[in-house]
Parts: sequence; structure tokens; C-alpha cells
Amino acid sequence: MPQGSSHRVVLVVDDNSNPFEMSCAIEIFGLARPELGRELYDFRLCAAEPETRMRDGFFTLTGVAGLAAAESADTLIVPNRPDTEVPRSERVLQAIRRAHARGARLVGFCSGAFTLAEAGLLDGRRAACHWMWADDFRARFPRVRLERDVLFVDDGDILTASGSASALDLGLHLVRRDHGVEVANHVSRRLVFAAHRDGGQRQFVRRPVPEVPDASLGPLLAWALERLGEPLSVADLAARAAVSPATLHRRFRDQLGTTPLAWLTGERVALACRLIERGEERLDVVAARSGLGTAANLRARLRRETGLSPSAYRKRFGGGPASLTRPAPPSGAAP
Repeated sequence: MPQGSSHRVVLVVDDNSNPFEMSCAIEIFGLARPELGRELYDFRLCAAEPETRMRDGFFTLTGVAGLAAAESADTLIVPNRPDTEVPRSERVLQAIRRAHARGARLVGFCSGAFTLAEAGLLDGRRAACHWMWADDFRARFPRVRLERDVLFVDDGDILTASGSASALDLGLHLVRRDHGVEVANHVSRRLVFAAHRDGGQRQFVRRPVPEVPDASLGPLLAWALERLGEPLSVADLAARAAVSPATLHRRFRDQLGTTPLAWLTGERVALACRLIERGEERLDVVAARSGLGTAANLRARLRRETGLSPSAYRKRFGGGPASLTRPAPPSGAAP
């Protein structure tokens, strides 16, 4: 786990790179977090050339470090760009291979999966890329286990996000993996972005224009978040919203891209993580307060979501209440 700013994240920019994903990385890994009392990462931009033409010639990037900066990266974010058929710079591919060989964590946003596959690092491994390029990716790299439609894939030391906005999802996932739920939630509030969209959610969430305005799920979610420790069911959520379970399911799919049960379980696991981080050691208490019921169910759910047992999670992320300065929530908002 990164300690303070000792963990260096380096983003490599190459010819025709996308500026949006570059900005996502800067926002998540590069901004100062004085309210946390520590910096989360040491972030650097680097490029193979002194001047790098960004996507479609919108602007030219200058004044960043040379490619040698990639040699000291603990996490290396590889270039992504829309012209996926154009071969990547061999200098850049060699830098990525060297980073992988010495144990650095590799991250690809959107078409970054093409870069990692060209470097020969995805054969036999799971990966995600934008749905628009999925068929082309599979044809070119048949040995890669492409997971269609998902937002992102965490395959341990190589992580890939499917599209532009999912770069934020994967970035927050990394913060959560490195520093815990409480810090990730804080970063997401700064972004005014959903704190947790699971990587297995679909890339494309259907948002039809309804004949009549559909009710927002916001009030229902706020109500449920205050009662996670209670025996809430999907039927209870539907009754609170005064709709049928089928209608509630459709609204969750349309507005959140997930099911009511998956959302409820995810929020309960997130609450359990926060309780463990804040020092609660009794698993039965954590399970009861988070609505997961039993210590056995807590263990199973936590391992499924984080890959860690409760004791391993406590060892990595425990330490008592986080010293965050929280803005007061607006009236009626979820805590």
C-alpha cells in the first residue's frame, strides 16, 4: 500500500493522446489533499518527445518530464489515443515492458488496453476496452481475455478501464485499494462523482427519454443509506418508493446501471469497510451494523469485493477515524 507521497504515479503521454483521461489522472492522483494531512501520491507527467501533439491537434503539450521518469514509477499509466490502428512508439512500449518487469503496477484507460496488448503484457490476462473497439481488439489480440461491456478490470498488477468516464471509476478504485474506503469517498466528494461504481457494471447505461418525467432515485437512496443496518430488502425499497419491484429494478438499471440488490449489498460492504477502518474489531458488530447479518457473510462479501479477509483489511487500512474535514451535507442529503 502506498505510504504518503512515496508512491509515484507516472502518466506517459504519446502522440495523439486523449486529454480527458490525462486530466482524470491529474485530478485523482496529482492534486494536493491538505485536508487529509498528507499527500496520497507523487504524480508526474512524462512524454517521449519534448513536444507532444494531443488528440486531433487540439493543443501541444510541452514542459513535462522525459520518458526517463517512467523508470521510477510505482504505478505507470500508459498512453491511450483514438487511432488504435497506428502502432505505438517502440520507445514507449519498451519503457512499459521495463516497468512491468521490475514490478510496477500498470494502468490503461480506454484505448490504453491496445498499448498494453501491443507491449505483449496482456496475453492470457483479463482486460477491458471501449465497446466501440471491442471487436477490433479481439481480432488483433485473440489471446487476451477481453471482458466486453464492463467499466473496468482489476487483474492485480495490470488494470484497464473501458472508456473515458470509467477512467474516474478505475482511478477511485485504485485510491480505495491503496488508501481505503474513507479516503476514496473523500476524493469522490471533491470530484462530485459517484464514490463506487463496481467494475462489473455495464459500460452503456440505457437512458431513454420518458414520456413522463421519471422519479429520481435520490430520496430513496438517501433513505436507505440511513438504514443499512436494518433488514432492508428489495421489496422494502420498492414499497418506500411506492412502485412495484419490477419498476424499481428498471429504474435502478436506467439510472445507476445496476440492480437494487447489488447496490444495497455494495453499500453495506462499503459501510463495513468504514467501520473496520475506524477501529471496530468485533466482526459480529460490524456485520450487524452494516446489515450483512453474520460474520461469515461479512467475510465472504468483503473478500469478494476487496480480495481481503477482515483481518487483512484491518491490517492494511485500520487505524481509527480518518481526520477529514467534512462539509455539512445539504438538507435531506445522505450522510
